Amino acid sequence: MKKISILFFCLLLCAASWAQRVEPTWESLNSRNYPQWFSDAKLGIFIHWGIYSVPSYAGLEAYGEWYYRGLMLGDTTRLNFQNRVFGNGREDFQYKDFLPYFKAELFDADEWARLFKKAGAQYVLLVTKHHDGYCLWDSQYQPEWNSVMSGPKRNVVEEVTDAVRAAGMKMGFYYSLLEWTNPIHKWTVDPTDSIGRYVDEYMIPQFKELVTRYKPSVIFSDGDWDYTADQLHSAELISWYYNTVGPEAIVNDRWGNGNQHGFRTPEYSAGITLTDRPWAECRGLGRSFGLNRNEPIENYLTSDALIRHFAKLVAAGGGMTLNVGPAADGQIPLLQQERLLDLGKWLEVNGEAIYGTRPYSKFYEMKPVVVKNVVSQIDFDWKRNSPDPAIAYDNFTAQWTGHIRADHSETYTFEVETDDYMKVSIDGLQVLEYNPENANSSKTGTFAFEAGKNYNVQVDFKEDNMEAVAVLRWSAPSQPKQVVPAEAFTGNLLATYKCEQPYICYTTKGNVLYAIALDYPQDLLTLNIPKPDHKLTVRMLGCDKVLPYKYKDGKLCIDTRSIQYNDLKSTAAWTFKIE
Repeated sequence: MKKISILFFCLLLCAASWAQRVEPTWESLNSRNYPQWFSDAKLGIFIHWGIYSVPSYAGLEAYGEWYYRGLMLGDTTRLNFQNRVFGNGREDFQYKDFLPYFKAELFDADEWARLFKKAGAQYVLLVTKHHDGYCLWDSQYQPEWNSVMSGPKRNVVEEVTDAVRAAGMKMGFYYSLLEWTNPIHKWTVDPTDSIGRYVDEYMIPQFKELVTRYKPSVIFSDGDWDYTADQLHSAELISWYYNTVGPEAIVNDRWGNGNQHGFRTPEYSAGITLTDRPWAECRGLGRSFGLNRNEPIENYLTSDALIRHFAKLVAAGGGMTLNVGPAADGQIPLLQQERLLDLGKWLEVNGEAIYGTRPYSKFYEMKPVVVKNVVSQIDFDWKRNSPDPAIAYDNFTAQWTGHIRADHSETYTFEVETDDYMKVSIDGLQVLEYNPENANSSKTGTFAFEAGKNYNVQVDFKEDNMEAVAVLRWSAPSQPKQVVPAEAFTGNLLATYKCEQPYICYTTKGNVLYAIALDYPQDLLTLNIPKPDHKLTVRMLGCDKVLPYKYKDGKLCIDTRSIQYNDLKSTAAWTFKIE
């Protein structure tokens, strides 16, 4: 009888296990629930570290981890730097010649894990292999091009995984599906339809080797955008990963064209407002993921800006995977450490309004922001930035007004460079209007000038998302095409930039509403929320004082005058708990 009971129990376990299995179809994958732990975690740490960390060099706004791609394209800035600093004038210095410099002599995985824990992170994503193909574990599919057999001669994946898990955080892996250096298939060089052998003989076996050995809770795949999900066998690979690791496993959304699965990964953005599946913005503290020693200090988020940005993302139902870029010696730059520790200090006080929260019925209270200055010409490439720190990265407008004149009485052709809306008007007449949503719109237009005469000029620009470029050029029979020069404008142009920015972020947990004020309310905090049907208790996190309130004209008005300077336990943003 006892044997029968044991057998029956084992059969039940097998049946339950089989019922949880995911089939290699998008329907099966999308019917699987995303693990709740990821949505609750809110903050993860990304680590970009590899051979590219030796030069740690790129353009002011470029990605340092894409160093090898620059060499492939013959970028003279990188080549000249490389030959001067590492090649002693040699022109035959190759990317692989950086390996002896990748020593990791200060690398301490436990120290990294302690830092990430103090920052308030709940998970860590290590770049196990970037697009250059170099592995941070002893992959049998890269027997020499890995960190155990070359460079630091250490199994970085194993050391970091053990340290992160010992510190109580979940471990995740970034894995590049494609490589620039693989002889079977060189990404961006070989035709995309020749990918089959690479996928079957290299990518899938190596991916399974990595997952089987370490069973990461998160997979962040990348390098997929030139290929379809079918070419990459993505449904097959994701379902195998889920069945291997279990219910806590989660993947991102970068698995090839046609894929509609995985947590969303906006990159260097103002965040998104989609709540149909989990999302986490990925970004660096500066403009690069891998360390870029060529970055100026103003590229880095201040601690206050980082905290406010994080609060905005969480209020919209998302999170953030915040990157660090260690140097080749393994030390995380002190400026990056400072930013992480400042975020952690803020979370010690305000974390209950972040971890495990859900979006409120409205994400924010918004306010208009206007910034004005003068410019000499319209020649801007903001990349992933905005014209001013007060202006949002995405969804802003710009208007330039002033006077323009030409040296010749002839018809000039204007041309704009942009991927967003842009309109040019002279003396009230529309010269051109480009709208990316209108296939019939044009980036060019003409205007007949009278030599030496001043005309009113107005240029309007609307940034949607991602890259922001606005350039105005002209040409004429007597004028080769060029950016309209400063001397063509009589005096400077007045630039007016506008956007809307959150000044209060809402989150909820159970019956509690949190209002995170990004501007400190000196005397009164006013919230545009429905009238409560019960008596409220209002406190600021970090302070025990109960704050008086009243409901007036459809607004909850909280009196903050009793809060003294010594009551403030955080900076950058202050959380009010309403229950």
